[in-house]
Amino acid sequence: MVAFEGIGQWFDEHSSLLGWSLVASLGSLVITLLLLPVIVVRLPADYFVASRRELVARASLGRLVLAIGKNLLGAVFLIVGLILLVLPGQGLLTMLIGLLLLDFPGKRAVELKLVRRPGITAFLNRMRARHGRPPFVVH
Repeated sequence: MVAFEGIGQWFDEHSSLLGWSLVASLGSLVITLLLLPVIVVRLPADYFVASRRELVARASLGRLVLAIGKNLLGAVFLIVGLILLVLPGQGLLTMLIGLLLLDFPGKRAVELKLVRRPGITAFLNRMRARHGRPPFVVH
């Protein structure tokens, strides 16, 4: 019983922190819901079968700037996700989005493992179809 009183007291003392964590949690959910379709629709249909070299060859100065911005956004999502692991919110989902935005060694293998799951492939292709884009080619 004493432990529950201590927890209640902690919540009372940190109500503003809990409020801000709720705002951060809802904000990350909204941003996720807005960014996911944009990213999925903009990827080329052969993204998951093209080699890394082919994808890099498509790069330009504009893509470099976008890549830097994407990595910064990914780092922010990863940090917020870590914070949301201990505070109320979708920490794991936010961290997953951050990891998918970041460029790191082995990322391609993780992406391929995820996208080869039939349910995920179907979900992504439905999203692309709604925007008039061809389905992903996945082997």
